[in-house]
Amino acid sequence: MVHAKINQSSVTTFVLVGFTDYPHLQAPLFLMVMAIYAVTLVGNIGIIVVRRINPKLHTPMYFFLSHLSFLDICYSSVFTPKLLEILVVEERTISLKGCMVQFFFGCACVITEMFMLAVMAYDRFVAVCSPLLYTVAMSRQLCALLVAGSYMWGGLCAVILTYTLTSLYYCEPGIIDHFGCEYSAIVSVSCSDSSFSQMACLVISILSEGSSLLITMASYVFIVFTIIKMPSKGGLQKAFSTCTSHLTAISIFHGIILLLYCVPNANSSRLLVKVATVLYTVLVPMLNPLIYSLRNKDVKETVKRLISSKLHSHSI
Repeated sequence: MVHAKINQSSVTTFVLVGFTDYPHLQAPLFLMVMAIYAVTLVGNIGIIVVRRINPKLHTPMYFFLSHLSFLDICYSSVFTPKLLEILVVEERTISLKGCMVQFFFGCACVITEMFMLAVMAYDRFVAVCSPLLYTVAMSRQLCALLVAGSYMWGGLCAVILTYTLTSLYYCEPGIIDHFGCEYSAIVSVSCSDSSFSQMACLVISILSEGSSLLITMASYVFIVFTIIKMPSKGGLQKAFSTCTSHLTAISIFHGIILLLYCVPNANSSRLLVKVATVLYTVLVPMLNPLIYSLRNKDVKETVKRLISSKLHSHSI
């Protein structure tokens, strides 16, 4: 029995199928993903730099946004380089250790981002519902604690799930019908009982998605009631504009994740799972800086000032 298990667990390398079923899409997909990844890096690094340069952006909202940008850079960089690689090379492989490392960082980033968005919703709740107490309520200590808590919970969940996956045995030939080490794709190549791992994944998913959505929805319910009671149109418009960008980012992020995990586990839906994974690992990290920066005057002014100063220095 032990000998059989050793043979089963002898897989040290997985083969990533990626989008090989659609060879005509390989080149255009490579160019598109490369362009999106470049915009993602420039946009998110830009948000972090702009916040550090402009004193007007040294607020809790932009403190959280800079961490969201950092997470987007990390999360995108976990999956995108490997996706680009398997789109151009014939040997589409990843080691067992490499797969677990990719899953760990991907899982940690996505769960941390869930709670970072929830923290930002709470920040908007305090800003709209208690504007006079905002600077006191959202102190540096509290902001640091909320961010640290988000990272710690994301890391803890990733450690638990990665441990349950490393405890499984994997069968030959170790073919993963995906472009990366996504949870369901890894479990599908296991030849041992994965019920404990799947139960752990279900509990963590419900806890994380449920609690982050609950915080977000509760915050926006109070925000809506506060906005409705506002007598002046100017105050109403200002309050609405501060929340629109964040609501857009939340809707896209949670919408794609819920779509991904509501898709039935069938062969016909594998392409949909891959496309949905591309959306939230490649596209969403690019959208966040665009959503927040395009609607903010201070961000746009700082970017214009940076560009004009660079052009001026080059002309001299």
